Parts: sequence; C-alpha cells; structure tokens
Amino acid sequence: MCKFNKPQIPANVTVDERRAIYFDALYSLDMNDKVEKRENLSYLSWANAWAEFKRAYPSATYRIVKDPITNLPYFADERTGIMVYTEVTVDEITHEMWLPVMNTSNKAMKLEPYTYKVYDKFKKEYVERTVEAASMFDINKTIMRCLVKNLAMFGLGLYIYAGEDIPEKMVEDNTNQQESIPVQRQQNNTRSQVKPVQTPVKNEAATIKAEIIAAKDVTSLVSLYLDYTEAIESNPGLKNLLTNRKKALKTLNS
Repeated sequence: MCKFNKPQIPANVTVDERRAIYFDALYSLDMNDKVEKRENLSYLSWANAWAEFKRAYPSATYRIVKDPITNLPYFADERTGIMVYTEVTVDEITHEMWLPVMNTSNKAMKLEPYTYKVYDKFKKEYVERTVEAASMFDINKTIMRCLVKNLAMFGLGLYIYAGEDIPEKMVEDNTNQQESIPVQRQQNNTRSQVKPVQTPVKNEAATIKAEIIAAKDVTSLVSLYLDYTEAIESNPGLKNLLTNRKKALKTLNS
C-alpha cells in the first residue's frame, strides 16, 4: 500500500485550491491491498482508512450521530430498517454519510426478524427466507463502514465505491442455482432493458482510468469523454468513475 505523502502546496494558492490538491492526493492513493472482498462487495478496514486519513489531516475529527430521542447510535424504522450516520470534519468542512444495516445477503436488517420470498429456479416456485434481527454487533460494523465511506467524500478510497449505484439489472447473474429476487424488486427491474456490455482492451481502460483521476476540471473530463465515448459507455466502472470525478470537481470548484 502506498502511504500518504503530503503534496507540495504552491505559494499563494486559495483555500479551495489547497483542498483540491489534498483531495486529488487522497483520491490517487492506492488502497487496493487493504481492500477485502466479501459476498462480491469490497470493504476497506476502518483502521487502515483512518490511519491514512490522519496522516493527511492530523486534526480531523469524526462524530457518530445519535438518535436524539433514544440516545442510541442508530435510527430505526419498523418498516424500512435501521440507518446509521457519521460526520467527518476537516479543514472547517463537514461531510455527512449514512448507511443502512444489511445482512450478508444485502437485505435490510430491522429490530425484529422478518421474511421475504425468493424464486428458486430448481423448484420453480417462490420460497421463504428469513432476515434475522439486527444485533449491536451488526450496528457497530455498519457504523465503522459508514465512517470509511464518509472518509471517501474527502477522496480516500472514493474509487472503491465507483459503480455501487449501478442498477442491479445491469449486473448479470451468472449463478445457475438460485435467483434471489424479491417480488417487488423483480417488477421494478423490468422497466429497462440492458444492452450487452463489451469489455474494452485492458490497457485502454487503465489509461482512461488514469486520465479521469488526473483530470483537474470538468472541461478536461468532457474532452476525455468525447475522445473515449465508446469505451466509457461500454464500461460501467469507467462511466461511474467519470461521473463521481465530475461531481467531486464541481463540489471543489463551487
């Protein structure tokens, strides 16, 4: 893992320009060897993330938001589930983040157990599954994952989350055993048809990724998109990286 090295700050830069330089430095930091894969999801250890973040911002602080009524570190709704919130403050800027408490099947956990149905391809019928009630262990893990995602708002490991907002229909299910699709979500996913994705040449994708990360303004990103439109549109990861980078630059320049 590349450890964070403080960037050289030119003289007479504005506060926003300095913040942008630090954002780019954190965004470019390779955290891949600290990322763990579980259930097709990527996780970055909160301890490693916080260590690198404090190297960049020694005075950084974070806060776990508590429900003002219960004074507990989570907000629970009996219908939708449990949500946790964190806040990270750096250089007089505070970013908030939130994350639902989920089980290993990516189902929302609640204070009480509940059931849902999935379609079994072998049995050719819907079968019932149970989501257990959330424990404080589940809530604690989610809080720390929320903190890591919060740090990404300042650039650290932001690329890890690129593509997480892609509609689930765009991800092909290659398993032949069981299709875990709740009835309601299955109906929602019939709204759009997904075009086959052609994988670009690996070296070209790596080049485009590097140029997106290195882009200093939205104009550069637009130019990059025009040059590689076909490759970007056919690669969801590159497309979302471009979108996230554009949002980040707009935030920094606003």
